[in-house]
Amino acid sequence: MNLLHIFILALVQGLAELLPVSSSAHVVMAEKWLGLDPTAPEMTMLLVMLHTGTMFAVIVYFWRHWQEAYFSSPEAFKRNAWQLLLATAATGVVGLTLLEIIKHVFMAGAPSFEIEQLFGNRIIIASALAAAGILILVSSGLQRRATQHGQPMTTRAALWTGAVQGLCLPFRGFSRSGATISTSMALGVSRPVAEAFSFALAVILTPAVIVKEGYRLVHAHALSSSAAGLSHLLMPGLVGMVLSFLAGLLALRWLSGWLEHGRWHLFGLYCLAFSGVVWVAG
Repeated sequence: MNLLHIFILALVQGLAELLPVSSSAHVVMAEKWLGLDPTAPEMTMLLVMLHTGTMFAVIVYFWRHWQEAYFSSPEAFKRNAWQLLLATAATGVVGLTLLEIIKHVFMAGAPSFEIEQLFGNRIIIASALAAAGILILVSSGLQRRATQHGQPMTTRAALWTGAVQGLCLPFRGFSRSGATISTSMALGVSRPVAEAFSFALAVILTPAVIVKEGYRLVHAHALSSSAAGLSHLLMPGLVGMVLSFLAGLLALRWLSGWLEHGRWHLFGLYCLAFSGVVWVAG
């Protein structure tokens, strides 16, 4: 992996992460087309660092909205914090349960199995993209038949949104933002609230993923006592993080514009089309 590879992957990640089209699927396919191994610890750690860059973009972009919605009063803070906590707990329960099912049912309980081993499977990626596309199209149709403004986030919607986020974790292609925003919208939540809640969940989830992949990288290279070795491995991710941060800000502005102009369904059509590309050319 060289600097050009990092530049390309950072742009792909930054532009696609905050759009409901599965940045992971785009990055994985870009890695495969560049001759890189998406399941290698270095590549999964790079992807996490790219996610970190877009996480900071989310914080910058949504900070004013979160101040108004989440910190406007003690009551609003408690209500929103509780909903985010419930959603994150639902994500953990569903994600960990699904991981155990995959490991013991489909992988025969192999002790060396890691979920990252599935990240380069084009059949899984294509199927997950198709599922995300269908979910986006369904939510778009339901929103058109619902009231124009929708409603605030509810405890029921938060739990379902968190549970669906848990389904996204093992599968590259099942867009996290697309699935969570679609779930909230399908349950009657207004578009701006669904969008902000989805990305708030991403900010909460990202640090845990960073720790997990960082441990996997250190363990794979046995560099836990070598600061110089760790610095060498993390440097590509740090460069990519800055680039994905800048690209992520642009993508967020585009996403909001498309949502506000009723173009949500086009993201679903794109996911279905890209699913076909992955199936044929992956």
